[in-house]
Amino acid sequence: MYDLSGKVLIVTGAGSGMGRELTLNLTRKGVRVAACDINETTLEETKTLVSKPHLIKTYVVDISDYQKASDLPGTVKSDLQDLHGIINNAGIIQPFVKFMDLSESAIERVMRVNFYGLLNLTRATLRVLNQNTDAFIVNVSSMGGFLPVPGQTVYGASKAAVKLFTEALYGEMKGSKVHVSVVFPGAIDTNIAVNSMEDKGDAQAQQKSGAMHKTTKPDIAADIIIKGIEKGKLKIFVGSDSKMMDKFYRLMPVKSIDKMAEMIRKMTA
Repeated sequence: MYDLSGKVLIVTGAGSGMGRELTLNLTRKGVRVAACDINETTLEETKTLVSKPHLIKTYVVDISDYQKASDLPGTVKSDLQDLHGIINNAGIIQPFVKFMDLSESAIERVMRVNFYGLLNLTRATLRVLNQNTDAFIVNVSSMGGFLPVPGQTVYGASKAAVKLFTEALYGEMKGSKVHVSVVFPGAIDTNIAVNSMEDKGDAQAQQKSGAMHKTTKPDIAADIIIKGIEKGKLKIFVGSDSKMMDKFYRLMPVKSIDKMAEMIRKMTA
C-alpha cells in the first residue's frame, strides 16, 4: 500500500464528475491537489466543497492546447513546491453517430483532448516529477478503450491509445519509483455526454443509455480509483459492467462486439 498523504497531485477534469470527487477524496486524505479544468465556474464550485482550502489550488487550462498542457506541471511544482504525480481524468466523448457522419472538427477535438492532451501532460509531468519518492501517473481510459462501441469509433480509438500508451509506460517505469496505472470506467453517472454533445439527438441517446444501464456514482468511482492507486494496481476497473465486459471481450471478442452493436441500435432507435 502506498500512502498518498502529503503528496502533490494534479487532477484534470476536476470541475465535475469523477474529477471533482477525486479532488474531494484526495484532499480528505491530506493530498495537496492542483485541480485543473477548462470550466472556471465549475472548478470554483469544486474548490468551495473542499473542507481544507489550503489543500487545493485551481488552474483553468484547456489541455488540448499543447503549450498550456506542457506548461502546467512546471507551474504547479513552482507554486506548490513539489509534484508527485498526475491523474489524467479529463475527457470527452463524440456524438453518437457513425464514423462517416462524424465531422472532422469533432474527430480532431476528441483526439486532442483525450489523447494528445493526456500525452503532453504526462510527458511534462515526468520531466519535473519528484522521483526520489513514490510518484504516480494515472491515466483514465474507458471500457470503450478495450471494447469497441459502434457510434463511438473515434472516442474508442482515443481511449485505446491511452490504454496501450499507459501499459507501455508502466513497462518503461518498472524499477523506478514512478507507479503507473490505467483506469477503465464503465458507465459513470456524470455529465461527460452532455458536455460533449453537438446536437440534441446525442443528449437523447445518452438519456436512453442511462435508463438502460446501471451507472456507477462518481464518488464511488473515485474511491475505487484511489484505492487502486494506493494498492499499486496497473489496471483499475470501475464498475461491474467494466469488469464483466473485460472478461466477455477477452473470451468472445466477436460476440461481444455484436452484442454491443445491438445495444447501441436499441439505444439510438
